[in-house]
Amino acid sequence: MHPILTGRLKVENVTIAIADLPADLQGIKLVQMSDFHYDGQRLSENLLQQAIAASNTAKPDLVVLTGDYITDDPSPIHELVLRLKHLQSRLGIYAILGNHDHSYPNSKAEVTIALTNIGIQVLWNEIAYPLGSQLPLVGLADYWSRQFNPLVLNQLDPQTPRLVLSHNPDSAEKLQQWRVDLQLSGHTHGGQVVIPGIGAVLPRFKKLSQNISSDLYPWLPFLKKGRHKVVKHWEWSEGLHRIGSNQLYINRGLGSYFPGRLFCRPELTSITLIQKNKNN
Repeated sequence: MHPILTGRLKVENVTIAIADLPADLQGIKLVQMSDFHYDGQRLSENLLQQAIAASNTAKPDLVVLTGDYITDDPSPIHELVLRLKHLQSRLGIYAILGNHDHSYPNSKAEVTIALTNIGIQVLWNEIAYPLGSQLPLVGLADYWSRQFNPLVLNQLDPQTPRLVLSHNPDSAEKLQQWRVDLQLSGHTHGGQVVIPGIGAVLPRFKKLSQNISSDLYPWLPFLKKGRHKVVKHWEWSEGLHRIGSNQLYINRGLGSYFPGRLFCRPELTSITLIQKNKNN
């Protein structure tokens, strides 16, 4: 993607309060990266290098990757992991898969193996404990896959705070049935074309998008032939939101589809967790 159409990387520094956060995890730092779409067109090498360097500069305790490493053909994942292996994290790197990572024949297995081979743990309806038993990390299968299964959350004590990785933010609607202290998602690219004070533009042009080929802009929310929308809840397209009693953060991603980004810079998120009290 041409840099004029992509924009400069923006590091979003966010502090999020978690109820019942253990005292020894006060101030723990996470870095989130999402939606690479590494295929030689949608993410420049320069931007990727900047994101990896920014992540390492943040000195995170944990790095989480929230899906869409490829676009369709899975073969570029083998080049992408040569870059991602330079990521540094005190407690490891954990990942989930996005819709693009399992929609191409054999892509789910190929992407998972490539990430695993460089020490990144891929979660697919699984629970991990890099931060200890008092703050489990839940990684869900992609919301559009037939294997999305939030029932894995039933394995956790309701009194235990938890972090949830789920690529598609629409899953937050269903996840209201469970305790989710912080859900980290991507998928929307922040809308890519945003008018300040109004929000993402393209989701508002239903008639226009119905006449645009899905090959030109495959993630448009309203496509011909009744294909799925990108998301139902475009009001959750970026940033921090409260969904019922749960919290949801959506990263704008690194990769960009045509026509590119406007007022919607690619994002690396540095998240500091603090204990929730009456003031936050």
